[in-house]
Amino acid sequence: MTKTYDAVVIGAGPNGLVAANHLIDQGWSVVVLEAQAEVGGAVKSSRDVHPDFVHDTFSAFYPLSEASPTIRSFELENHGLTWRHAPAVLGHPRPDGSWAILHRDRTVTADLFEQAHSGDGEAWLELCGQWDRIGDQVVKALLSPFPPVRNGLGALAKLRSVGGLDFVKTMLTPASELGRSRFGGESPRLIIAGNAGHADIP
Repeated sequence: MTKTYDAVVIGAGPNGLVAANHLIDQGWSVVVLEAQAEVGGAVKSSRDVHPDFVHDTFSAFYPLSEASPTIRSFELENHGLTWRHAPAVLGHPRPDGSWAILHRDRTVTADLFEQAHSGDGEAWLELCGQWDRIGDQVVKALLSPFPPVRNGLGALAKLRSVGGLDFVKTMLTPASELGRSRFGGESPRLIIAGNAGHADIP
């Protein structure tokens, strides 16, 4: 007997699993096909380096996943998911062996930037202040179906508080240029460019 499904999802990575779960929640019958021996796509960990050390093998940083209304709607915490936050969120190595480090505490990050280059700490806190005023609307717009009308209007309402058209220009400026124009040191430039690259929004 041949079984039929309402939907076939190709790939059991994060996107495929979210799509499949969303369809199932809507009452669809779904089959997920995966070529690999394990589900998860790029979200994997291993003990390849040492039996006592668990490390990420592909990707390890999911800020938009935790913020996603779709992922939150699955209430994965009720099924064993625990979000973990390292004090130092991410870092970028430099050729001399030092690191540009982004901490969850913005003042720690600012202090590190200031130690490396005078003025960069204050510039970082100014950038964080702008984000505090409008960032929630920007993230919601990124996670909304296109066109993001409601959150776009929300961002528009807050635009004056972050500098109006100058902020629009900032958002349209390539990350590498933004880093060079606002910071004298290398660390904040690396953090901004690296995050933009990870988000696929250079």
